[in-house]
Amino acid sequence: QLHLVEFGGGLVQPGGSLRLSCEISGWGSQHYTIGWFRRAPGKEREGISCTSSDGTRPNYADSVKGRFTISRDNAKNTVDLQMDNLKPEDTAVYYCGTCDELDLENRLQYWGQGTQVTVAS
Repeated sequence: QLHLVEFGGGLVQPGGSLRLSCEISGWGSQHYTIGWFRRAPGKEREGISCTSSDGTRPNYADSVKGRFTISRDNAKNTVDLQMDNLKPEDTAVYYCGTCDELDLENRLQYWGQGTQVTVAS
């Protein structure tokens, strides 16, 4: 059983940056692929980035590629998402969860509680 908790959401201006952190606990947590997902108002939840269990194989959705960077620290049991050049369309509730590297889906269905990110001037 995994337990995931997100930190770091908030309000930021367009073009600004924000860093989200996901703390992971549970037996074998370091062996799971973990990713970040988001649900914008009126839209379905989408996978935006996953990282392999060793953190060497990041994957990104086209919508965030070149602007977001995922990183993993297994010593601290954290997976972070650095978000740069934020746009209003990035406004969403962001979740960390287990992730399939190939298609950014969450088939194992472990989720954090979510954190709100709002991009507005």
